[in-house]
Amino acid sequence: MNLATLISPEAVAGLESVSSKKRSLEQLAALLVDVNPQLRPAEVFDALMERERLGSTALGKGVAIPHARLPDLDRASIAIIKMDKGIDFDAPDGRPVDVLVALVVPDEANEEHLRILASLAELASDDDFLARFRARQGDAALYDLLRQYLGPPSGGAVQEPPAPVAATGHPAG
Repeated sequence: MNLATLISPEAVAGLESVSSKKRSLEQLAALLVDVNPQLRPAEVFDALMERERLGSTALGKGVAIPHARLPDLDRASIAIIKMDKGIDFDAPDGRPVDVLVALVVPDEANEEHLRILASLAELASDDDFLARFRARQGDAALYDLLRQYLGPPSGGAVQEPPAPVAATGHPAG
């Protein structure tokens, strides 16, 4: 599955800080409602909070993937927040979370839910991606980097980001 088809520029935000886990989930819910207008903010927030009550969705390395199933959704959707200052998210490594990737899927999409979560967890374990993502400023720059790692939204294979080019015009390395 091409994850780039599940995210839109309006669902990616760089924020200075958020005061708590609850506020971060409210922000993610708002982004998801922006791109899924049939949803209500309280419905999305409540579903994400309910999942957090079962156990933290923090993976470590400053990343969390809050996720939920929703009855009024017709396709999976992703929202991402990068914060300049991390928050406590009960992560297994104790690190504050500064990258939040929310996933909502239709109620009946059990297998798709697990496949997408596995792909997002793989991306979240990529130290190169995380370093580049954290270094980016501005929502558009964050979205562009995500597209480089996730692939073109029209489908096709995931593309590797371009290699840095040295001042000589030849690939560095």
